[in-house]
Amino acid sequence: MFEEIRRLQSPTGATLAYRQQAASDQPRGILLVLHGLAEHSGRYRRFAEKMALRGYHVYAHDHRGHGRTKAPDAPLGQFSRRDGVARVLEDVLAMRSLATSAHPGLPVILFGHSMGGLISLNAAIAYPTLFDAVAVWNANFRPGLAGRAGQLILGIERMLKGSDVPSALLPRLTFGAWGQSIPNHRTPFDWLSTDPAEVDAYMEDPLSGFDACVSLWRDLLAMSYAGAEQSRLSRLRRDIPIHLVGGGKDPATDLGKAVEWLAKRLKHFGFSHITCKLYQEMRHETLHEIDAARAMADFADWCDRALQKA
Repeated sequence: MFEEIRRLQSPTGATLAYRQQAASDQPRGILLVLHGLAEHSGRYRRFAEKMALRGYHVYAHDHRGHGRTKAPDAPLGQFSRRDGVARVLEDVLAMRSLATSAHPGLPVILFGHSMGGLISLNAAIAYPTLFDAVAVWNANFRPGLAGRAGQLILGIERMLKGSDVPSALLPRLTFGAWGQSIPNHRTPFDWLSTDPAEVDAYMEDPLSGFDACVSLWRDLLAMSYAGAEQSRLSRLRRDIPIHLVGGGKDPATDLGKAVEWLAKRLKHFGFSHITCKLYQEMRHETLHEIDAARAMADFADWCDRALQKA
């Protein structure tokens, strides 16, 4: 069952905490789930159960510096003191190897939300032959000049106080600003969802909402820029199915405009199986929205179609 926490020793030195849900029907494929910043895989139980009912074996792990995953070089809020992006991508590869060993011959779909979306596209680029389809939800690959300013701020913070401490400014420029942008907001985290119960559950979760270190913010911005570079995207086969989802009221993706931008960019570079869906009334956490069941059903339908093309 999904609630059971299992452990996998990654070649990176991390002991990955992961959860899995077996397909309850004839297996169609494997779904690897990558969670977002300052949360953990346990928040994806409902999603895993829905996808298992549609015939998918679901695996979801806590990234380095998150949840119950442990690594000597990754305290809470940090991928690694060095080479964080490379190591978090290697952990994804370790999870894929675990899943395909348990279910040989099944196609693999990579799903990521927000930070997990940054990881999913970068992982597909790093290992272009190992995934049959990729889903990128609520992720911003267009940080623009604000992102460059963020990198400058983080560089100064690293110089003054090091990389292993929480950033003083980036949370205010991101989470804080996004929270303030919601009219008549009830809490600082209303930007996550229009469902007050889901917002409260996030705020009450002891494994969510922590501060990210300077190095993790630097890694996130690095992945955001790198994932949309033409030279790197050229590593992917042009017919790989890629599914992009955003919320029309999500301040983290410029109200979904960053999601639409990535879809147009991929199509411009010749990718032939790009789907882009904006749920206009939703904010950042599509899977924790009032109409999340519809989004999950839409995604399961896309998975079925994607595997027919794979």
